[in-house]
Amino acid sequence: MTQGNNNGKGGSKRRSHNCSFCGKSDSESGPIIEGPDNTNICAGCVELCDSIIEQEKRKIKTSSPMFSTIPSPRSIKEMLDDYVIGQEKAKKRLSVAVHNHYKRLTLKDGKSGDVEIDKSNVLMIGPTGCGKTLLAKTLARFIDVPFAISDATTLTEAGYVGEDVENILLRLLQAADYDIELAQRGIIYIDEVDKIGKTNQNVSITRDVSGEGVQQSLLKLLEGTIANIPPQGGRKHPEQQYIQMDTSQILFICGGTFSGLADIIKKRLGRQKIGFGAEQIQQEAEKEKDNVLDKVTPEDLVHFGMIPELLGRLPVMTALAPLDEEALIRIITEPKNALIKQYQKFFALEDCELEFTEKALIAIAKKALIRDTGARAIRGVMEEIMIDIMYELPDQKSQEKYIIDEKIVEGESELFKSPPKRKKAKKEPA
Repeated sequence: MTQGNNNGKGGSKRRSHNCSFCGKSDSESGPIIEGPDNTNICAGCVELCDSIIEQEKRKIKTSSPMFSTIPSPRSIKEMLDDYVIGQEKAKKRLSVAVHNHYKRLTLKDGKSGDVEIDKSNVLMIGPTGCGKTLLAKTLARFIDVPFAISDATTLTEAGYVGEDVENILLRLLQAADYDIELAQRGIIYIDEVDKIGKTNQNVSITRDVSGEGVQQSLLKLLEGTIANIPPQGGRKHPEQQYIQMDTSQILFICGGTFSGLADIIKKRLGRQKIGFGAEQIQQEAEKEKDNVLDKVTPEDLVHFGMIPELLGRLPVMTALAPLDEEALIRIITEPKNALIKQYQKFFALEDCELEFTEKALIAIAKKALIRDTGARAIRGVMEEIMIDIMYELPDQKSQEKYIIDEKIVEGESELFKSPPKRKKAKKEPA
């Protein structure tokens, strides 16, 4: 619609437009875009249309056969092999569990005729730095679904200082950009789940608000329920608006170190001995620790402090082995994101070449083993070795090959033998 307005002395007229969608004039809505056949649209309606289009795209994405081409367990494991070294049993069990879970999602309500397929949540047991979180992250990236990590140590029973278990779902919803349909098909990794074991050993007059109570709160979440999520997180209160999310299609992966679990298993197997030769037996026990964890049963975990109801909702249990020297060397060199490959790329960007000797790799692995934090120690060790080298690298000659040996790793020698010659700055004529 076009109107004529008298704009003062010269009698000049200004055309006023109305939005063809909301009917507002340009004085009310701001700039208006003119289209063919006297069709106009204001900035507010443009933003509204953009949000509607984005919502429709998401609907198409979630309603389309998102899981119609689910990779086989073998292809999932082969992908994990590119990023996670060792842990063959764990990778196989995870691959099968993830494949079956997303196959289940292709069925309506998890039912196929007269057969109802239950969820297969996963419990991973292993020492720190052995790859539990990396496995979960890599799986989520490969399957291309929202992924969220939560720390069980921050969770408390409702009504106490700390986080409610529903905040775990809020993180997943945020990872899905608040697309509920997409979030309900995501993966949640709950770390340090062993820290919520109930305290059997010490009798205390205080309530165990971060132990058995949290396990009880997690039961329905893991099994499948309609959870009320506070949009802004934090504590719940009666007048707050909630977002409802169905957890029956979310895959939960729980992980923990479970320190002391190996001793419980060995005691059950009758391998724990005392008296003469106990030190030698202890050394042998350390060597076979990974094999002992493979023999874990739900009864051992109940003795550790986990409630049977929670373990019943984590039917897939897998133990990860501690990393030895050979595994650490492979982690340094083989994965696609291996640290040595990253440093070699930095050198290549400076038109130089970098090489590590075999003895240097062994020395790095030994330094990492001393820290006793698994693969996490590798980056710290490498940073200590490379920080001065990376500082000097841009000032070195290009097209040179540099070799890092065990003496450089131990700090007994330097990679760059002499300081670089600084170029004198040219004086500008006055």
